[in-house]
Amino acid sequence: MMDRELKNLEFQSRIDRDEKIEAKDWMPEEYRKTLIRQIGQHAHSEIVGMLPEGNWITRAPSLRRKAILLSKVQDEAGHGLYLYSAAETLGIERDTMIEELHSGKAKYSSIFNYPTISWADMGAIGWLVDGAAIVNQVALCRTSYGPYSRSMVKICKEESFHQRQGFEIMLQLCKGSSEQKAMAQDALNRWWWPSLMMFGPSDKDSPNTAQSMAWRVKRFTNDELRQKFVDMTVPQAEILGITIPDEKLKWNDEKGQYDFGEINWEEFYSVVKGNGPCNKQRIHARKKAHEEGQWVRDAALAHAEKRSKKIA
Repeated sequence: MMDRELKNLEFQSRIDRDEKIEAKDWMPEEYRKTLIRQIGQHAHSEIVGMLPEGNWITRAPSLRRKAILLSKVQDEAGHGLYLYSAAETLGIERDTMIEELHSGKAKYSSIFNYPTISWADMGAIGWLVDGAAIVNQVALCRTSYGPYSRSMVKICKEESFHQRQGFEIMLQLCKGSSEQKAMAQDALNRWWWPSLMMFGPSDKDSPNTAQSMAWRVKRFTNDELRQKFVDMTVPQAEILGITIPDEKLKWNDEKGQYDFGEINWEEFYSVVKGNGPCNKQRIHARKKAHEEGQWVRDAALAHAEKRSKKIA
């Protein structure tokens, strides 16, 4: 048996024993590439995900809401930092990842290509989008790659707070005037299906799921995570007193879970390919911020170089 085949077998044995793989450990090249793709996409999603909410910082209805939203956006920047750092342990440069994002080679979550048109959207994003993220990310705390797994622990704690904060916005709106409750319902109508799309394509159409499961990069399939999210969220909508926009949604006694309607996969793939309502706007904003921030990076490098010479 060839040396590489032996290494692959030993690597899989470590995975099967639930050992963590660390940055300096030997790993198959495809495992490394899979992690770079997944962690990079996750990092990009955190950074691009700041944009829909950042749009509302100056328009929040009170100083308290403004401070909370500002803190949340700062948290998301920190999440991106953790994740880019985790990806760098796999041998890819952060500049390379950012170039891939700007060129369209690297993807980010399709959910962030939808517009935020009312204050209720801040509640819906916290409740639904961060809620979906938690379902996915709690499982990632047990992913097989150590640096990724450890970064997820802190991220999940903060995302959990974000989800509760979003639900609280929705609750206040639903307890308010008829116009406010209608605003909350409208936000749910617009964000429900894109939130279900966040988990990715159905298992039968997901080419990477089987190998990611074997390597324990993922612990659950896309459809399993999507089902967990639906089962978790429907009772919350009932508490709020608003209706999930799915005529086929109903409890299945035999399965002990909710049945729900078919996702519009044509819309999903169209958004992923760059044809969503805000794809071009999001990438333009990221490129502009990167270009305008070049002087900060240059200054930081110059300062680090100057300081290293003093120490020497």
